[in-house]
Amino acid sequence: MSVIEGKIKSTIFYNEANSYLVALFCVSKVDENDDDLKEYLKKTITITGNFFDLKVEVPIRLDGEFVFHEKFGRQFKVNSYEIIAPEDNADILDFLSSSFVKGCGKKTAEKIVEVYGKDALNIIKEDKYALDKIDGMTELKREKIYNSIMNYSKSSDIILKLKNLGFSIEEAGKIYGKYKADIADILDNNIYLLNEVVDFKRLDGIFLNNYEDRYDKRRVKACILESMKALSLSNGDIYYMASDVYSALAKLFSLEIDYETYLDYLNELEEELFIVSDGERYYLQENYQNEIDIAELLNKIENKKITKYDYEKEIEKLEKNLHITYNDDQKKAITTSLNSNITIISGGPGTGKTTIINAIVKLYMQKNRLNNIGVLEEIALLAPTGRASKKLSTSTGLPAMTIHRYLKWNKDHNDFMINEYNKNFQKLIIVDEVSMIDNALFCALLKGIHSYVKLVLVGDAFQLPSVNAGLVLNDLINSDLFNYVPLNYIYRQSENSYIPYLAREIKNKDLSEEFTNKRDDYNFLMVQNKDIRESIKKIIEAGINKGYDENNLQILAPIYRGENGIDSLNSMLSEIFNPDTGMRKITYGEVTYKEGDKVLQLVNDADNNVFNGDIGFIKSIATINNPYKKEVMTIDFDGNIVMYEKKNLKNIRHAYAISIHKSQGSEFDHVIMPITWQYGSMLYNKILYTGVSRAKKSLILIGDASVFYKGVMNDYGTLRKTTLEERLKAVFIHN
Repeated sequence: MSVIEGKIKSTIFYNEANSYLVALFCVSKVDENDDDLKEYLKKTITITGNFFDLKVEVPIRLDGEFVFHEKFGRQFKVNSYEIIAPEDNADILDFLSSSFVKGCGKKTAEKIVEVYGKDALNIIKEDKYALDKIDGMTELKREKIYNSIMNYSKSSDIILKLKNLGFSIEEAGKIYGKYKADIADILDNNIYLLNEVVDFKRLDGIFLNNYEDRYDKRRVKACILESMKALSLSNGDIYYMASDVYSALAKLFSLEIDYETYLDYLNELEEELFIVSDGERYYLQENYQNEIDIAELLNKIENKKITKYDYEKEIEKLEKNLHITYNDDQKKAITTSLNSNITIISGGPGTGKTTIINAIVKLYMQKNRLNNIGVLEEIALLAPTGRASKKLSTSTGLPAMTIHRYLKWNKDHNDFMINEYNKNFQKLIIVDEVSMIDNALFCALLKGIHSYVKLVLVGDAFQLPSVNAGLVLNDLINSDLFNYVPLNYIYRQSENSYIPYLAREIKNKDLSEEFTNKRDDYNFLMVQNKDIRESIKKIIEAGINKGYDENNLQILAPIYRGENGIDSLNSMLSEIFNPDTGMRKITYGEVTYKEGDKVLQLVNDADNNVFNGDIGFIKSIATINNPYKKEVMTIDFDGNIVMYEKKNLKNIRHAYAISIHKSQGSEFDHVIMPITWQYGSMLYNKILYTGVSRAKKSLILIGDASVFYKGVMNDYGTLRKTTLEERLKAVFIHN
């Protein structure tokens, strides 16, 4: 690490949300014992880092290192900084004359230093009226000078306090960007309130390092809230019973408190508006409010007057033009969507959901005489994942996007620029893969659109539910308040096709006796657990010889660990699909990535237009030639090129084998699914249904048929504690 001193001369880039800065910095002092730094003395360099309450022309001491940016060249990366307090007359004169101190020009600064000398700043802080002794001072100038000095002092104190507590400078920047003037009170009273920008585990560690008392009321109450969040994440629950949270508190944090005291804490959290109780149910405030808002917003949309139109002739013309014959369910879905405010369409694989969406769009365009520009103004095609939105765009020939992108998600603040105060204006909104949407995202979508829309919700109610809390699609259907069109007819790929029928049999828990028989698009290879990997290897090698590759062959499994888990399979598959021929490699943790490897994005990254579940290929791995040898990986996500530093590789993993959860919203030509007792309770009805329904052209199951049968009969993970259905009924009946 190197230490330099100087002043920020000008700002190139500054993000107020996380306080990230790129600026020009004039170096006034360096470590005399560091010969490499001497060349920068009295020169202007580029610095980067997190700086909250940015100050230009104020003396600062920087601790960091020089790095080489592949695009912007040599920069000084700041790890921490310290504002240098003015000590002698010259420093104080420079400070008072700087642009930071409002109302004080150079002449006034000289007069202040002449009267008070090196004690000037302390004297002014203690008594602002001391400035009245300065010749030419006015009340307005006095207040500006005093407020500038106090703001300088206050922000410096906050920096010091955050550093002393144990926060990094990057964390401090995020905290300051979010809370500004409220930071001091939060730090004095309850640092757990910073949980919106700093991970709870990190906050808890800092709290225990500074206060030590594991049973401090502030900590226990924060752990109760975190236990509720954990239950929502693991179970998808919107509400919780008090006893469930109490058990989670003991399990997650080893906190064993008297139950009556625990109930008192729940009451306090409710009074402080962190939670809501409704009878014996307890909700996080956000979860409770989301259900209320969803019900009210849907009610506004549904109650808008609508003029209906007879589309029978138009549908007949469309059938002729597209050489398609729609069945009765499909016709009903099309006309209902066009003649209703809210329509729900649900069906399994092979039932024609995509065909229906395409027809709705074409007929709406025709009826409203829309050209390509008008489409963008009036129609929005949305899906929860990048791959699902691309599939939607391909099927309609029109632009489609993720809900996060449509709502202009800001990842720094974790909120949306499109919201109830700044709505989008499209009149027909079609949302695909609705089973994947949680309460929070659905609520955000409804807030960001007008009540005059036609809202068409398309999905498969029997697929895996959303990762986060809620059961949106099922709750909407079960409320029986909206136009709902179930699709039951399955279109065969051939006379001997079986994939969509197997999916239906799984859904109904009614496997035919021939479910292990080979079909045109399906095969169940019964092999022992120890032979599954080798069987997969032989199938893949045979597929490669027939011209298949990693673009159209996908392995799906429910868990990551174990002999037949995703991680183990990926290690083997990487060598089969992309054998090491001396290409560049990079190791992160226990995983080695090679150029050409297939990878999966694990988190949403709106800045780079890449989202959770997107699959891409490593285009290149390079080492930037500088003293720190920074490794950079470039990944191609269907033409979208994204660059990753090594520290960001936590956001990807190999994608030759992926989890069934991550496969939702995607389709693959050829799917291979291992079936083994090692997967335990994670081999259950809905996960098998979802995995099977990902296959478009062929499906191979490998393993134990009895384990598959038990999985089909296993209802694990299907029940969630939600109250959206009853909220909807209460609002609709009341209105």
